Amino acid sequence: MKTLYDVQQLLKKFGVYVYVGKRIWDIELMAIEVDHLYQAGVLDAKMYARVKLVLAHEHRLEAEHASATHTHD
Repeated sequence: MKTLYDVQQLLKKFGVYVYVGKRIWDIELMAIEVDHLYQAGVLDAKMYARVKLVLAHEHRLEAEHASATHTHD
């Protein structure tokens, strides 16, 4: 579990497909879905922690990219 693609593939195993249209929103919705899977007991604590780390990292990168884009306009 190292990339956003890995997280998408994990969610697909549970029938969860996320596409909102804006990458940062997709990441946020994936985080909510992962929370629900963990609360339902289908993800163990180790996998949950790994997935949340990947999502937090991707979210930070996307937020930095968005703020850099806006400062150069």
